[in-house]
Amino acid sequence: MDAARTAVPALIFGLRLSASVCLALYIAFWLQLDDAYWAAASAAAVSQPSLGASLRKGWYRMVGTLAGAVFVVALTACFVQNRAAFLVGLALWGAVCAFGATLLRNFASYAAALAGYTAVIVASDELGATGGATGTAFMFAVTRAAEICIGIACAGIVLAATDLGGARRRLATVLSALIGQIVSGFSDTLAATGAVLTDTQPVRRELIRRVIALDPAIDQAVGESSQLRHHSQRLQQAVFGLIGALAGWRTVASHVARRSHERRPQVEAEAVLRRIPPELRATEAHGDPIQRIQNPVGLLRLCQRTIRVLIGMAVRTPSGRLLIDQTVQVLMGVSGALRGLALLDADEAAPRLRYRRFRLEVPDWSPAIVNAVRAFLAIGAAALCWVLSGWPSGTTCIVWTAITVVLFAPQADQAYDGALRFLLGTAIAVMAAATVKFAVLPQLSTFAGLSAALACYLIPVGALSSLGWQTAVFMPMGVNFVALLTPENAASYDTTQFYNSSLALFAGSGIAAIAFRVLPPQSPAARTRRLLYLTLRDLRRLARGPIPRRSDDWQRRVFARISVLPDSGQPVQRSRIVAALAAGTEIIRLHRLSGRLSLGADLEPALHGLACGHSAVAAATLERFDRSLARIPRRGSTGRLALHARASVLALSELLTQHAVYFDGEATG
Repeated sequence: MDAARTAVPALIFGLRLSASVCLALYIAFWLQLDDAYWAAASAAAVSQPSLGASLRKGWYRMVGTLAGAVFVVALTACFVQNRAAFLVGLALWGAVCAFGATLLRNFASYAAALAGYTAVIVASDELGATGGATGTAFMFAVTRAAEICIGIACAGIVLAATDLGGARRRLATVLSALIGQIVSGFSDTLAATGAVLTDTQPVRRELIRRVIALDPAIDQAVGESSQLRHHSQRLQQAVFGLIGALAGWRTVASHVARRSHERRPQVEAEAVLRRIPPELRATEAHGDPIQRIQNPVGLLRLCQRTIRVLIGMAVRTPSGRLLIDQTVQVLMGVSGALRGLALLDADEAAPRLRYRRFRLEVPDWSPAIVNAVRAFLAIGAAALCWVLSGWPSGTTCIVWTAITVVLFAPQADQAYDGALRFLLGTAIAVMAAATVKFAVLPQLSTFAGLSAALACYLIPVGALSSLGWQTAVFMPMGVNFVALLTPENAASYDTTQFYNSSLALFAGSGIAAIAFRVLPPQSPAARTRRLLYLTLRDLRRLARGPIPRRSDDWQRRVFARISVLPDSGQPVQRSRIVAALAAGTEIIRLHRLSGRLSLGADLEPALHGLACGHSAVAAATLERFDRSLARIPRRGSTGRLALHARASVLALSELLTQHAVYFDGEATG
């Protein structure tokens, strides 16, 4: 039964892949297009097991194709009689697209890569065997773009007609489970006593990893629904809310662990826990993810009422105020996630919020710069080999160099292995295409026979590629098979041309693989250290000032770095970057509160010590600042502000003590 549940969806995807390719070929043949196989190859490239992923990938492939076609037409207009400048411009465009593909995420990254090698594909048609740029770029660009768009449309039609889509429901289930586990774990932390206190760090670190993994699932769900596409920022805010809730949980867990020998903090934690309704604690009676999916708006309103109750609680100690403030932060993060859940549930009763304009946050510029330099050198090397050798298939070599070096650039340390698997899949595709082209197709004279021959190969290859095992091998086995087979209205069986093109494909992919070896990307350990260094550097700049108007700016910047942490990173490194997120939030809060209390001058020495990498000095000066706050009368709004400030001082001091090694470390990458 388990084998059947796995094999049936895989076989269905293989059938869809074959149907998409055959439909694209039929339409291209009917329209009498010159190179109909580009439509078929595009249909194979955008076909995905998930409806949302396929539609999303097709849309971005169309955008990237049009951008690349427009660029090559403009480049031809500028350097129509200067082949050297034309080729340099083409290599620079490939570098720019590799840069953009590294900065962007998911299918937007794919669109940037498509823009790069679409320009090279159109240019290869224009350059011919040994010539230079001509005035025919516009017609080539229109033809190639039309063929590629036909393939995209055919794949979308076939998949939409045979798949109702389930990415939205799957995302809702995963998001609901994460909400329940975070609130349940946080409630257990508040309920813990000195005798039964457990270490929740491994649980929180695993939850961070799972929250980060939501990004591709969100992109797939957005691809299935125009409603989600227009409100995709709410889903991103749900991810940020979960990370913020985990940061608040981390602060409370650390505080409870440090004060486990004291009775008063335990009493205060129990008082806070009693204010959280059982429905939000994800208890056995209310912890079913299906219930959260069915009533996210009701839970959201309950969460908001609980926040108001907690804010109104009367406490007299900084410890109690810290527990309340951090619990409010956890519930606010959960509220953001529940808003995203309500959007997935298509609940019209969900409250409407205005979000800030989207702004791209770059976690680290260095990988994008390295990938851009590598792409420029690889494409330039392939072009130079073509110019010096006069190889008739040299332009095909340039095309596959650009495709491989740009497409695999965002995969970081997996790029070289991916390029090698791409070569392996291409080798198998060459043997299969040669067999079908020269042994099978000459015996067939109808389109039905051609479709049957394609189906016999594409159905098993598509099924295997959807299983998640060696996908980097099976994907080129399908796409490159169609590109090498080159089915056309007027069939041609030129063995010299076939093997020449196959050799050019191997040479181009080989040049790209060599480029990944000569100029390798950063290792996961180096990338993790670099992200920690950048976060520490920004934290010290935050301590020096000026303080941003909104804490969202700081949080969004750190969220972007957390989202790209390698899976192989050490758990303590994830804990440190979350600690830096919490420390920056407390610094911003303290700066505002001290300004309202006219105690900014007393806070400056502590922030200066943190900015200089002296956490012990910062902790000592924070203690003096706390004594200044303690002298403020407790009555009135000023007393409440002072208590909030003392809670932030306590949270920041505990962070500095627990992660002194990180905060005192050298800011070097």
